[in-house]
Amino acid sequence: MKVALVHDWLTGMRGGENVLEALCDIFPEADIYTLLHIPGSVSDVIENRKIHTSFLGSLPDVERRYRWYLPIMPLAIESLDIRGYDLVISSSHCVAKGALTDTATHICYCHTPMRYAWDLYDDYFNRSRFSAPTLFAIEKIMPHLRKWDRRTVSRVDRFIANSRNVAERIKRIYRVGSDVVYPPVDTEFFDIEPGSNRDTYLVVSAFAPYKRVDLAIETFNQRNTPLTVVGSGEDEARLKAMAGPKTSFESSVSPQRLRQLYNSARALIYPGVEDFGIIPVEAMACGAPVIAYGKGGSLETVVPLRDEFTMAPTGVFFDKQTVYGLGQAIDRFENNQDKFNPETIRENALRFSRASFSDKMASLLRKYAPG
Repeated sequence: MKVALVHDWLTGMRGGENVLEALCDIFPEADIYTLLHIPGSVSDVIENRKIHTSFLGSLPDVERRYRWYLPIMPLAIESLDIRGYDLVISSSHCVAKGALTDTATHICYCHTPMRYAWDLYDDYFNRSRFSAPTLFAIEKIMPHLRKWDRRTVSRVDRFIANSRNVAERIKRIYRVGSDVVYPPVDTEFFDIEPGSNRDTYLVVSAFAPYKRVDLAIETFNQRNTPLTVVGSGEDEARLKAMAGPKTSFESSVSPQRLRQLYNSARALIYPGVEDFGIIPVEAMACGAPVIAYGKGGSLETVVPLRDEFTMAPTGVFFDKQTVYGLGQAIDRFENNQDKFNPETIRENALRFSRASFSDKMASLLRKYAPG
């Protein structure tokens, strides 16, 4: 088969790009189509492919402010000439699933329906982030974007969701069913390093509002205990300004450094709601427990400590995104240290290995792909 892979944008290696990299391994001859590519921003596996980009890449300051071009992204994805393929696989969290194909079978691996337009609209577009005139303009544009997002569902022959959480969202918003294949996590690289001293709480996250890194910082400010925060993004200045003296920041860490941080973590703090959430699985692969907000993808990856009879817990949930709620979960974790075994925690993470992803995707593609 002649195969094309469609991805929203290539500006860095995150969860979606890990999926794209695994798809490249499954289809070593596939071409890649995307809105925007910043050369050198993704892995060699992806960079070495033939990458086709849209007109978006020629617009002013697009490498830094590509999200500002959201209103014209539907037009940009439709401008890509994706003809002459037998199979098109889109890896979509924004507009990739709306790509125009001719006679190809189109399978969408959906990370989420466009989060800016649907469930997280208020998190992205509010008075704390935008001026009143900007919000007014966004409110006028968004109904058209939602209409396009729903209308282009018919361009997809089959959806594959990255979690049961997202499958429910696809059903609710797009009104179609989907299969579930969890995204790949490099559980071979992220492993337990013997002799590690687990003494520091850790946050690893992009600095976006819905990630709720601010909640973790505020909680540890009040507890006056050390916290290491790894990441970068649009909220960086605000988060650093609110951090207390015992909160330290690291950005642009290497994979080796990230593995070291996971191995030195007393626990990973995960205060936001994620579609799936690769970071907690990476941490668990390194034997680190997870203290997570009990919604979204964490419900499918973390085995919570519920009572003294819980077998092989890998973390603790909190049910309110407040300093008090997170603080209670930390106290519960501290009072039950003996129940968390690094080897058992790692065993849970192995359910989400790259090999498992490839096997399940290959099985579904044999079912739905032509020929």
